[in-house]
Amino acid sequence: MKAPTRFLTNEKGERLAVILEIEEYETLLEELEDLHDIRAYDKAKASCENAILLDQALDEIKRNRKRPTDA
Repeated sequence: MKAPTRFLTNEKGERLAVILEIEEYETLLEELEDLHDIRAYDKAKASCENAILLDQALDEIKRNRKRPTDA
């Protein structure tokens, strides 16, 4: 069962932030990274630039990928 969404609010009851379970947060980060990769692929495919080797592309992605730091 999914935990209910929790918010931090100010004194007026206005929502300021969302509290997520770590697992849900990590899932969102993974999905965002996947979406970024898909958009980069679509952009590259539409640009009609010269193709590069898969190994070269993967190396470039690894160099440019940002990982969240451990707290």
